[in-house]
Amino acid sequence: MTATRDTSQRRLQISELVRQHGSVQVTSLAHRFGVSAQTVRKDLRYLAERGVMARAYGGAIDSGVMNGASAEPNYEAKCTTHLDEKRRIGACAAALIKPGDTVVIDSGTTAIQLAEAVQDIDITVVTNDYGVLTALAPKNNITIVMLGGELRRRSMAFYGGLTVEALDALHVDKLFLGVDGFDLERGITTHYEPEALLNRKMVETARLVIAITDSSKFGKICLHRIIPVAALNMLITDTGAPEEIIQASQQLGFELKLA
Repeated sequence: MTATRDTSQRRLQISELVRQHGSVQVTSLAHRFGVSAQTVRKDLRYLAERGVMARAYGGAIDSGVMNGASAEPNYEAKCTTHLDEKRRIGACAAALIKPGDTVVIDSGTTAIQLAEAVQDIDITVVTNDYGVLTALAPKNNITIVMLGGELRRRSMAFYGGLTVEALDALHVDKLFLGVDGFDLERGITTHYEPEALLNRKMVETARLVIAITDSSKFGKICLHRIIPVAALNMLITDTGAPEEIIQASQQLGFELKLA
């Protein structure tokens, strides 16, 4: 009876940890409860079968977090949500771009605010985003390199093999990377697999990788991983960033700017 009660209590506590943190890891749970990794895996399998969480490599993810993040908002909603924060983040990011720079501006509504804010100076901007192109087009001193491919109307950006191949010969100073999901354990994620493939290629071409996201994306996990958080050089977000993100910037060594 004692063993059964201990097992039930442990599983209840694991469920609560998943709800609090969004995800858990086998190794940390084994250490916390003083049991073997095999025992923890049995617990996670038991809880996953009952819909409490979803199994993931090395641990588990809150089913609610996963389900909420996997439903991609429509483009019009993304354009108007957290707009003030996105404008501040865009202005902060634009201030990092100097004359002579070659930069990649990823797709997304925060990226569009960056394009709106950037000065009309002698720079080269590479992008796959239609909204970024529209914002930059009137700025005559900016050289624009538009990546081709197939237009995905849900995000008004171009993707595909042609888009990835266009980056093969490019080396850029800075990449401003948009974010759908940002989780310290699961990394930076996106809803759309071709976007993840393209983003990883963008990361390869860039000397500095700068994530731009409002704080609503923290703790969200989408299906397709782009890079781990430790691969960032800088994160630009708003002042609503949780304390764990501030601590992670110090532990993982990326620069944090709060707009």
